[in-house]
Amino acid sequence: MGVANNITAVLNFIAFLCSIPIIAAGIWLASKPDNECIHFYRWPVVILGFLILLVSLAGFVGAYWYKETLLAFYLCCMAILIGLLLILLVFAFVVTRADGGYDVPGRGYKEYRVEGFSSWLRDHIVNSKNWNGIRACLVESDVCAKLSQNYISADQFFMAHISPLQARCCKPPTACGYNYVNPTLWINPVNPTADPDCYLWNNDQNQLCYNCNSCKAGLLGNLRKEWRKANIILIVAVVVLIWVYIIACSAFKNAQTEDLFRRYKQGWA
Repeated sequence: MGVANNITAVLNFIAFLCSIPIIAAGIWLASKPDNECIHFYRWPVVILGFLILLVSLAGFVGAYWYKETLLAFYLCCMAILIGLLLILLVFAFVVTRADGGYDVPGRGYKEYRVEGFSSWLRDHIVNSKNWNGIRACLVESDVCAKLSQNYISADQFFMAHISPLQARCCKPPTACGYNYVNPTLWINPVNPTADPDCYLWNNDQNQLCYNCNSCKAGLLGNLRKEWRKANIILIVAVVVLIWVYIIACSAFKNAQTEDLFRRYKQGWA
């Protein structure tokens, strides 16, 4: 095996390693309660990661045994996959750029407004016909049940850094003035504010604030927070993949040159 093929094989092994954090990030996203309830958006990162893994293995085999057709297939497919990963990254940054969160005095967590998020997220998730299914899924999850297990006193709960989903689906909005009993049980105020969510809150553990607009905002807040974290891993992976791809293209050309030179020498021998 020539030097250029050795380099290409090593580069494909690096690309194979890059696929692992991509798959891990995708599985982490898919395992979150909010993503579990939004079935259409759970798996794109995982699928891309597995495709990169398979294509990298094909490139490694092609380089090790110098299968020119397989190497050409690898270079073509990897260019497409890197392009798709870049599109996904740009799209995720655009739709999660707007943040509907705002600080609440005396609270360790933020609360969220639906209007503060991108129109795409609002139109395709919380304002879509899928919300009833998402809501039912959230009710069945243990998102709110965990709060009662982890926090007892009001001071402990108010200073906690709970997730956006928990802050908006599991408790009434702070502005409503409800009195704390436990994280998912609150006493009605005498004169609640005019916010419609104040009247939608219910101490029934299957209702809570799942019918509130604030719960939709909490879901979007969770999605934004999780995708922004995953994007850091994806950015590093895509930079390494682009670097590997550029060098692999150069090595492939050098391997072809080596092969032509070898054949030329054999022809004159």
